Amino acid sequence: MRRWILFGVFLAPWLSPSVLAEVFDLSGLKWTLKNRNGTIQIPASGPPSQAHLDLMNSGIITEPLLGVNDFTERWVVDENWTYSADISPFLKSDAFRNAKQTLLVFYGIDTIANITLAGHPVAWVNNQFRQYIFDVSNMLDTPKDNQLVVALESAWAYGLNVTARPDAEFFPNGNGVRTMDNFEYPGVRQWIRKIASDFGWDWGPAFVPSGIHKPAYLVTLASPSGSKESSGTPPISPGKGGADSSSPIFIEESSIDIYKLGQSFSVAPDESADWFVNVSLALRSSTQFKGTSLTLSFPELGIAKKFDTGPVNATSPQAGAPWVNALWRIPDSVPQRWYPHNLGTPKLYNMSSTLVLQSPSSTETVSFTTLTGFRTIQLVQAPYTDADVRQQGITPGDQWHFNINGKAFYALGTNIIPFDPFYARTTTDQVRWVLESAVKSGQNMLRIWGGGTYQPSDSSIAGGVYDFYSICDELGILAWSELIFSDSLYPINEFLLDSIEPEVRQNVRRVNKHPSNAQWAGGNEIEGIVTTVFVTLFQDFLQGIVSSETRSVPYTDCSTTNGVLSLDPYVLRLNNGTPGEIYGNSERYNYDATQAFNYSTFPVSRFVNEFGFHSMPSFYSWEEVLTSSEDFSFNSTVVMSRDHHPPAGNLNFPNPNAPQGQAQMTEAVQTWLPAPSTADSNRTFAQWCWSTQVFQNLAMVSQIAWYRHGAGQGENNLGALVWQLNDIWQGYSGDGRLFSPVIIYPSGPPNETLEVLIISDPDMYDWKGQALSTSHHLPDFSSECETRGPMISVYRSNDFTFTLSAKGGVAPWTWVDHPAGTVGVFMDAKTGLPSNGFYLVPGIDRTRQYAYFCTTIMMLTDYLVRFELNAALSSVKHPNAEDFVVKSLWNNTHI
Repeated sequence: MRRWILFGVFLAPWLSPSVLAEVFDLSGLKWTLKNRNGTIQIPASGPPSQAHLDLMNSGIITEPLLGVNDFTERWVVDENWTYSADISPFLKSDAFRNAKQTLLVFYGIDTIANITLAGHPVAWVNNQFRQYIFDVSNMLDTPKDNQLVVALESAWAYGLNVTARPDAEFFPNGNGVRTMDNFEYPGVRQWIRKIASDFGWDWGPAFVPSGIHKPAYLVTLASPSGSKESSGTPPISPGKGGADSSSPIFIEESSIDIYKLGQSFSVAPDESADWFVNVSLALRSSTQFKGTSLTLSFPELGIAKKFDTGPVNATSPQAGAPWVNALWRIPDSVPQRWYPHNLGTPKLYNMSSTLVLQSPSSTETVSFTTLTGFRTIQLVQAPYTDADVRQQGITPGDQWHFNINGKAFYALGTNIIPFDPFYARTTTDQVRWVLESAVKSGQNMLRIWGGGTYQPSDSSIAGGVYDFYSICDELGILAWSELIFSDSLYPINEFLLDSIEPEVRQNVRRVNKHPSNAQWAGGNEIEGIVTTVFVTLFQDFLQGIVSSETRSVPYTDCSTTNGVLSLDPYVLRLNNGTPGEIYGNSERYNYDATQAFNYSTFPVSRFVNEFGFHSMPSFYSWEEVLTSSEDFSFNSTVVMSRDHHPPAGNLNFPNPNAPQGQAQMTEAVQTWLPAPSTADSNRTFAQWCWSTQVFQNLAMVSQIAWYRHGAGQGENNLGALVWQLNDIWQGYSGDGRLFSPVIIYPSGPPNETLEVLIISDPDMYDWKGQALSTSHHLPDFSSECETRGPMISVYRSNDFTFTLSAKGGVAPWTWVDHPAGTVGVFMDAKTGLPSNGFYLVPGIDRTRQYAYFCTTIMMLTDYLVRFELNAALSSVKHPNAEDFVVKSLWNNTHI
């Protein structure tokens, strides 16, 4: 069935998805997918989709995440896939017959494609991160056939071909110089404007998908009709609004940038200065308008202003959309400010916009509403003053921290990677669940990793597919944004730069309206590969593009950086530093588990944007993807094949380096915890899974404590972002959720005096549950601990509240596991805070306790734990409370 969306003006992509023009949603066409030689030809879903998903829906392949399908389905990567659709329903429509212009709109194509329409070539495209809009009026006036064809080239094959060009810059590794990291498909990703982790990473698979991964439309522009239309309040998905006529106007892009008078990339905001609301609209028009005006208002604040935005000319097929602009000055005291949730209220306002266009024959009026907010965000990189050094004990060097609304704050958070290997099937429910978990665990900042994708505003803006920034705005969580460059030098051939510039401009403009956006970083982990090529791209090229499109957020060249020598002109510090001084930010990865709690190995840094240690997923997560009972073993072939840490670096399978990653986790558990070993192989495997997560948590809490402790030390550390928040598949990763308002931790190098800093007043107990004095000697965690069976008692209620108590000894790291097919969170039934992985002490009946056992500190929560089911994400909607499993580390060696 064809799907029509009747609106007055197409507000695409960054105002309202509820396009106010007469629009034909291409997902309503009859699509076909076929391979290069035609041996596979199957029905396909319309955009958004990707070849793997359509092949799976047709039974050609099974779910890509099952078993070793990331290996057995590599043939899909090698193929060229073609999507085609019959556009006859559109050609027979009144909308097309009455149109003065017709536009073909793709909000995303993954990635290398030739597009033809009605037998005419439209374009060759090569950038997953761009929107493409083509005037196809002339092609449809003289159709040769009734087909829309998107012929996709294998990104892997394209990469091999483009790197063979005689003008291709090549950066070989060798002689102690690292110019790129190869994970699975080697040597090509830096040549392709595509999600870098699609080619493999050390925490995920390499499916290298292809398809039309975002929505696509045909848009008709009519003659002026004197209509007045309204889009309502975004987000409105296509098909949920309405109008009774089409329009001559298509709003192709918009930018809403809110900043302080005088603020710029190199000038810090004056917090008492007036606000500027800078609204820019890119208009395609089928008609010349002698005059236009734009009226902006914030109804909640009772303020409005009208702006004369000048004439708009009819857009020719070859020309880009001209821009109209309004710059509104608002006194500082009028709006309330947006804050992260733990620092204030994330206040948002509806901004109403009315665009009036006058032609000789009629007046067109379009209204739309945008949700936005007022805040200043600054990345402070100025040197500490001599007074700071003398009076506060600050170590000399440069600052590196964020200010929100003029105040420094501690950034607590994690890193975000793609939510699914296949962008087209990511859902808002899935993303909201992850972002809400970040807020519940005390985080105020998420870093959008530069090897993934530009996250969307919401599902209906620029074909976003799912909501992201709009949820961050709502929940009050800052989003550190990055341009999509990661772990490699990138060539600066003109044919690449010509594609990168509109990519960056489009995404910066789209994100401008979101107060949650904290900054734009040029990429991930590249500054250390210092060459003139790096400086040209990240200092000279990208910074200028970003700073020309926004005045409200900062730019920095790289996620991990030594900072700057100057902001105006923009000059990177690189290796130009004074010994003993501290610059920029840092990260830490040390996979020697014996050093996990040795603080002398931790960085002394102003801000740490990545640190982590890998672990296994839960037993129930493995149940979703393991297909044989023989696979449920720590070192089974299938389980090890999903350990990509360290990565193979090539297409060898199974990963020849997996034993190294397995050994790192094994050493961690054996060094610090009771090594799992029982007579039941499944239980032993489940305990191994849990134990690697316990160690990961211990190691991350230790580092978080150290970095937060640094806020009062010479480094004045003001940020710690754990690697990582979410997973892309059921495999090994650095996934962790770890923040708490209370800091309690031990410190000290091995074989030296153990120093314990506790910011609280906890009681302490031995393994028998007997109270200890604070001067009591505390032995090493596992091997020296004399434990006693905890004899855990569990009472299960129908509302999934679990009452737990230890009747014997202390139950260390007690946890409740929800059954396969359910997604949810365990909450402390009395405090409402997330709670799982806790200690139970016999005879203790207080609401909250803190306990220190051996060298491990954990919060002892209530005995009442409640499971909150996320029904939208759960395949099992009504689980049985008896299927929830309760265990502790005691079960590592006891059934």
